[in-house]
Amino acid sequence: MCGFTGFIGNTDNEFKVLKEMMDRIVHRGPDSSGKFVEDGVALGFRRLSIIDLEAGSQPIYNEDESIVLIFNGEIYNFIELREDLVARGHVFKTHTDSEVLIHGYEEYGTDLVGKLRGMFAFVIWDRSEKKLFAARDMFGIKPFYYAQMNGTLLFGSEIKSLIPHPHFLKEFNENALKPYLTFQYPVMNETFFKGVYKLPSAHYMTFEKGHVEIKRYWSPKFKPSNQPLEELVDEIDDVVRDSVIAHQISDVKLGSFLSSGVDSSYVAALVKPDKTFTVGFSDENFSEIDNAKELSNELGIQNISEILDADTCFSKLPEIQYMMDEPHSNPSIVPLYFLAELASNHVTVVLSGEGADELFGGYEDYKTAPALKKYKKISRLIRKPLGVVAKWMPEMKGKNFLIKGGLPVEDWFIGQAKIFSEEEATGIVNSDYSKSLKVKEIVKPIYDQVKHEDDVTKMQYLDLHLWLVDDILLKADKMSMAHSIELRVPFLDKDVMATASKIPSKYRVNHINTKYAFRLAAGRALPKKSANRKKIGFPVPIRHWIRTDKYYQEIKQYFTGNAATIFFNQAKIVALLEEHYQGKKNNGRKVWTIFMFLVWYKVYFESDSLPFVETNSDQIKQLTKI
Repeated sequence: MCGFTGFIGNTDNEFKVLKEMMDRIVHRGPDSSGKFVEDGVALGFRRLSIIDLEAGSQPIYNEDESIVLIFNGEIYNFIELREDLVARGHVFKTHTDSEVLIHGYEEYGTDLVGKLRGMFAFVIWDRSEKKLFAARDMFGIKPFYYAQMNGTLLFGSEIKSLIPHPHFLKEFNENALKPYLTFQYPVMNETFFKGVYKLPSAHYMTFEKGHVEIKRYWSPKFKPSNQPLEELVDEIDDVVRDSVIAHQISDVKLGSFLSSGVDSSYVAALVKPDKTFTVGFSDENFSEIDNAKELSNELGIQNISEILDADTCFSKLPEIQYMMDEPHSNPSIVPLYFLAELASNHVTVVLSGEGADELFGGYEDYKTAPALKKYKKISRLIRKPLGVVAKWMPEMKGKNFLIKGGLPVEDWFIGQAKIFSEEEATGIVNSDYSKSLKVKEIVKPIYDQVKHEDDVTKMQYLDLHLWLVDDILLKADKMSMAHSIELRVPFLDKDVMATASKIPSKYRVNHINTKYAFRLAAGRALPKKSANRKKIGFPVPIRHWIRTDKYYQEIKQYFTGNAATIFFNQAKIVALLEEHYQGKKNNGRKVWTIFMFLVWYKVYFESDSLPFVETNSDQIKQLTKI
């Protein structure tokens, strides 16, 4: 819907500073802007018009203007909330969903966030109490960053919006690099910019008299039901259909992203928009366009697609990393950037299938292979020591089998990405960057909340808190908003979660399939082939690109450049690149993870300036010219 930024603290030229901050995120809201500035408090808003196009501009005030709001997202149950608030005497000035937050805060206080159904990040400033209240949605669909620097609280939808403030201290966080090399995404609450933090999903923040306080307001819980499978499948289909309807509220054109997977296919089949959008690569096995077109034809929908090439993708890598704010090496960010660009030529809102895997058990890692099941029948007294020894063995066939068969899930599962092992990451970074949190210290607080659950639930719980928030949803928000479109994710809905939590693990993952009960529900809207198609993800041929001389040479320039010597053992990372280029090993993901970090660092720390207005490729190319 939009983006916001702001600060609390005495600032010279506060109107000018706020405008510069807002200009950094004009891509999030090109339709209009709004400001509130008073006594050292500044709130800035950029609007992408979706609901109540005429009267929905922000900031929004209550009746006596004692409370002011800036908000990013959509509240899907705003009509019910509005009716309750009107009945309690509140007077509304607009028909936008945003206004229920103002009156809801007046009526319910901090309990407001527990009543919301939607995706959101917002800031409310109480002018009478001199108090800020801010919150982020339960799944972390919308981002929220904050920092306290030089006596000023800074906050915004994107980190780049904080940088123009004169009190902002741009400093690299040396503790962020090593965990990133393992997870492929920024996994800690403190970002790659020292002193800049993410407000965690399902948390709210208050700021009063210089003090920040953060509290959790919701936590996912799995409570399996004894209901018959057919009854559970009925509930899944009912709640998904209801959520998809709720997520279609819009006064602008709406479409749907479509891969060959069951998740986006289910959404597209229920929405039946005029258009679906798909991208792929010409490389064999790296495109889902044919499957997407086939389903679209069956549904009577126009599928608009684009085939991407390596030159186009490489030319946009600096801009992609700029838009992401922090280094992010999930290769799927690249096609997602172009998919959002493709859709933006036709619609303003798109629905997508993110979240179904985490809620309903969709990843292959959640399955136990038949051979592993047999192995686990052997006494744990034998399996455990073999698993412990295997953890310290070099990469070889059978290593993961022994680890998974002998050690508890908490000791080996860290989510859907594991690029470098902790030992490998420590071995390639210079000593100043090796002292960050250990992987175990990052995952343990999450696992501690589900000590007594089964392994499938533990893995889903970890993915809900790390992978979903900081990889899947972060890239979905940043890449869609880079092209001024709003991405909605109907599976990540509080009512859908309530149903998903009832599904026993045997109906989430079993010997037949992942997302077993979910696929049965999807089969009521989809052809059987689409409902049961194996998950592909968003395949990107990076391993082939890196073995092409042109891109190998480009990456090598980064690996042998000055920045690489600051952070890495240069000989080791060049060796990784050479092994891959020569076909001796498949180091593609490892090389790409280092490469993306160095591209990001060049954009944010080696360039003399950053664009203050809407980013375009010419600006980025100029900033990152080698």
